[in-house]
Amino acid sequence: MMNRIQHTFVAGMLIPLLGFMPALDAHTQEADEDPSSMQERLASVQTNTLLPVSSPMGPERVVKTMRLYVTGYSSTPEQTDDTPFITASGKHVRDGIVATNLLPMGTKIKIPELYGNKVFVVEDRMNARLQNHVDIWFAEYADAKNFGIKRASIVVLEG
Repeated sequence: MMNRIQHTFVAGMLIPLLGFMPALDAHTQEADEDPSSMQERLASVQTNTLLPVSSPMGPERVVKTMRLYVTGYSSTPEQTDDTPFITASGKHVRDGIVATNLLPMGTKIKIPELYGNKVFVVEDRMNARLQNHVDIWFAEYADAKNFGIKRASIVVLEG
């Protein structure tokens, strides 16, 4: 006896249908038939798996685009404060963090002219006098210094 599992397509992925379903051969249990023989004809699959309603890798929606100055900074006390590895949001610095005073904490942005589709997250703030800037965090001071100052379009993403 071979168990058969039906599948369906969800968000472009082949997913097994969940739950207990009878095998595709037609057979009914006789009155004196052992119930365990009926189980052999059932295809058992897991029933507690969640399927995505939408793809988490779906397209991002652009809220607005701004043309700003883009600079770099690193975790040095001269460029930050006395906790150079902690951002203004309280998180540890990491690749993909930016500082700006223009957008709320947690805002996701792209800088397509400089970084293509890479997504950055606003997790830090800048000196109050810098209002039209985005500052990208670099692990090395030399990399931040070599980045210099550029003017580029910033794409603000939804959510």
